[in-house]
Amino acid sequence: MLIIPVKEGENIDRALKRYKRKFDRVGIVRELRARQHFTKPSVLRRSVIQRAEFIQQLRDAEEI
Repeated sequence: MLIIPVKEGENIDRALKRYKRKFDRVGIVRELRARQHFTKPSVLRRSVIQRAEFIQQLRDAEEI
């Protein structure tokens, strides 16, 4: 459970924004979606490598 202390006189919108940011950083939703189905370690490793290759291609294209 995430706890966001609201300071005295703080705007509720600002506190809500801090909560949303903290919620995204913790990665609860990503973890829940990942746990919905099992992925083999080899498939997971392959997807990580493919993502890294794609990002590297984008960076190489920016340099040119």
